[in-house]
Order: sequence, then C-alpha cells, then structure tokens
Amino acid sequence: MKKFLLATCMAGLLAACVSAPRRDDQLEGARAAVRQLGDEPRATEAADRDLQAARQALQNADAALQEHRPIAEVHHFAYLALRHAEAGEARVQAAVAQSQLARAQDERNRILLAQRAAEARQARTQAESARTEAESAQSQLAQAQQELQDLKAQQTDRGTVVTLGDVLFDTAGATLKPGAGLSLDRLAGYLRAHPGTRVRIEGHTDSRGSDAYNEALSQRRADAVAAALEARGVPADSIEAIGRGKSYPVATNDTSAGRQQNRRVEIVFSDKTGRFAQGEEPIRR
Repeated sequence: MKKFLLATCMAGLLAACVSAPRRDDQLEGARAAVRQLGDEPRATEAADRDLQAARQALQNADAALQEHRPIAEVHHFAYLALRHAEAGEARVQAAVAQSQLARAQDERNRILLAQRAAEARQARTQAESARTEAESAQSQLAQAQQELQDLKAQQTDRGTVVTLGDVLFDTAGATLKPGAGLSLDRLAGYLRAHPGTRVRIEGHTDSRGSDAYNEALSQRRADAVAAALEARGVPADSIEAIGRGKSYPVATNDTSAGRQQNRRVEIVFSDKTGRFAQGEEPIRR
C-alpha cells in the first residue's frame, strides 16, 4: 500500500510539472519591448502595423510555450516580436523628431514674419520721416526764397545779390541813416535764420573823386553795414566787408541818375556750404 501511494504522488507531481507553463527570459525581453511600444503616445499613429505584428508574434510565442513546443520555435516568435517592437519604436522616434522639426520650422517662420513686420514698420517710419524732412526742407526753401524776394534779391553769375542804394548814407558820408534800419533788420533776420550762409558786403561809388578817396569811402560804407549786421546778432566770421571804389559801375557816370545807381552797397550771398560763386577773398575790415 505504501509503495502504491508513493507512486501515485510521484505521478501527480510529474503531471503538474508537465502542465505548468515554462518561463523564458528571451520571451520576457520581447514582451517588455512590446509593452514599451504600446505605452508610447504616438504608437497607434506612427507604428500601428509594427505594434500589431509584434503583439501577434508575442501571442504565437506564448502559445508555443504553453503547448510545450520546441524552445527554438518560442525563441523564433519572440525574436519576431522584438524586431517589430524595435521597428515600431524607431518609427515613433522619427515621428517625434519630425514633429519637433515642424514646430521649430513654425517658430522660425513666426520669427521671420515678426522680423519682416518690424522691418516694414521701420521702413514706413523712415519713409514718413523722410517725407516730413523733405516737406520741411521744401517749406524752408520757399520761406528763404520769399525772404530774399522781400530783400529784392537778384540771381547773378556771382550768386544771390541784394543791392542797397545810396539812400543808406549821406552824400560822401559813411554813417548809416536811420531809414536804413528796416532793410538791415530784414537782412540780419535772414542771416540769423540761415547760419550756414556767409555774406560779402561790397561798397561801390561813382566816378567823382580820386581812386584812393572812392576806395576808402566804399570800404567805410561796407564796414558800416557789416557793423550794423553784427549789432543785430549776425556772427562776425560770416561777414566780409570789401571796398570796390568806382571800379564796377552798373550805369553811366555821365548822368546824375547813373551816378546814383553806382553809389551802392551790394550784399553777395554764399551757398549753403559758405562758399561764394567767384571764390574766396580775405576779409578786409
């Protein structure tokens, strides 16, 4: 009886061992890889076929193990499951990289658009500023032209010239009359408003008297006008005073009217850079 019971127990243990599933490390490694792929957020989108194939190979491996097929067959299916899982993982990572690249490209495009918009705004601002400056320059030019017209300026080959007649002085005198103030006020106002402009004050006489007398008289009259301008705020270094004597008549000296035209003071204006049309001459004061 004892031998019979012992034999029965041994048979039961052998049957339990045969029916219990075996555990294989290679299969478990494949199972972990398939599980990891399934947990990826993008697996269904980027690697669904690989995931399904890996799961099917894993099921085949489990079935082979349960049915006690040769271990080589179990390993074959486990290998297939692992390879499909790895391929799927590679596709997921590629999809992630592509998504990151797309986001980077979108950000680059956004930055470029913002930069172009900023450049366009800057260009509009510069254009508006240039237009405003041009309008201001045009307005200043028109104002300057009007001021010169008020001074009865003329355009000559020497540049812009304003002529002041002998009514500024008494006959043979170099002292300015009170009536000269209005013309000198206008002239000084123009020069103060255009600080880059220089003037050459040229005194002229008629032909009566000696050359030395007329040159000295014309110089004193030019100096008188220069001093009057300085007293009205015109910088001294922007003024030249020159006595021309009787050398440059504008009318005949044979008549009273002609001699009156020749007794004059001319104001010659430089350009904006301070240069005169006929070159520079030293200041003679």
